[in-house]
Amino acid sequence: MRIGTPLAPSATRVMLLGAGELGKEVVIAFQRLGVEVVAVDRYPDAPGHQVAHRAHTIDMTDPVALTALIEQERPHYVIPEIEAIATSALLAVEEAGTATIVPTARATRLTMDREGIRRLAAEELGLPTSPYAFADSLDEVRAAIEGPGNRAGGDTGGGIGYPCVLKPVMSSSGKGQSVLRSADDLEPAWEYALAGGRVAGTRVIVEGFVDFDYEITQLTVRGTEGTRFCAPIGHLQRDGDYVESWQPQAMSAAALAGAREVADRITGALGGRGIFGVELFVRGDEVLFSEVSPRPHDTGLVTLATQRLSEFELHARAVLGLPVAVDLRSPGASAVIYGGVDAKAVAFEGVDAALAVPGTDVRLFGKPESHATRRMGVVVAAADDVATARARAKEAAALVRVVAD
Repeated sequence: MRIGTPLAPSATRVMLLGAGELGKEVVIAFQRLGVEVVAVDRYPDAPGHQVAHRAHTIDMTDPVALTALIEQERPHYVIPEIEAIATSALLAVEEAGTATIVPTARATRLTMDREGIRRLAAEELGLPTSPYAFADSLDEVRAAIEGPGNRAGGDTGGGIGYPCVLKPVMSSSGKGQSVLRSADDLEPAWEYALAGGRVAGTRVIVEGFVDFDYEITQLTVRGTEGTRFCAPIGHLQRDGDYVESWQPQAMSAAALAGAREVADRITGALGGRGIFGVELFVRGDEVLFSEVSPRPHDTGLVTLATQRLSEFELHARAVLGLPVAVDLRSPGASAVIYGGVDAKAVAFEGVDAALAVPGTDVRLFGKPESHATRRMGVVVAAADDVATARARAKEAAALVRVVAD
């Protein structure tokens, strides 16, 4: 393994497709290892753009534009950090041997939409999941939920039934996701799903509502030394978007073993190197597969406070073929700082008060534009126990105010 000098002919080059808050941390992790990083996003001045060696703004769903940029930059590794990418271009790059796609072009294609990964998990691997169906119209959604001859509730007639969850097959951070509790929710949820998709289209997934005890992210690292598992991360979501996370999540030995078995099987089927965020529902000792991201996970921001190597450092090391370690340094938690306002070039107040809360760190993402529900930063906190860490993180996050400058 050799790492060259950045900005020199010998440089080891990485191209990041997606340069948001998670991408920014990945850029920093690679740069600490002496890697030259090119950050790409769909809008200028994205968080990762601000710390990379070079930045580009393109439509990453355009295969011609994406291929041209890869040929221009000639990276050794191409690392997708978002779902909305022209995977046909990545497949061609991989087949030509132009660059290594992380983890693989196939994994990127399968996980870019919920249909590919759910069919792999449930239909090919036989992993336990919630009941589900795919639909392309409101009538198909209604039929999937209510089943034949069941328009007024009661017996499902073979349908998924209420309550259930409706999501676009391709979206992120909970966009377009709704919980339907009755037929009255159908049309609003359908319209919201169409508006929340990453790309134009009507394809959605209907999932049976899982009455789980808690949900976790099982960060799974695939490297040259095999597969490693981080301590499980518990998290709380609101409207499909994470608002806080903590590590470790208390679990029974049977549930933990089940979670790691599911994570090992799905990541093994996807292949390649790097970190995977495997989302799971847990009910007693039972574990159900939900989703997987072949990249650092937003709930894993907590690892900035809890692990000797954060999920971003683990990703960089695994991609480069370097040794990894998943040691837990301390219990900890994270809490999101939301924009609260719709404005450009905002300012942040209360950071000093937030940092005065014991054991906390504040990460402001540097996004060029704020929206009321957009993640603009995060607080991570460490403590002797998870409950104290969660209280500290939430207290500090509430002290930070986003204001129109």
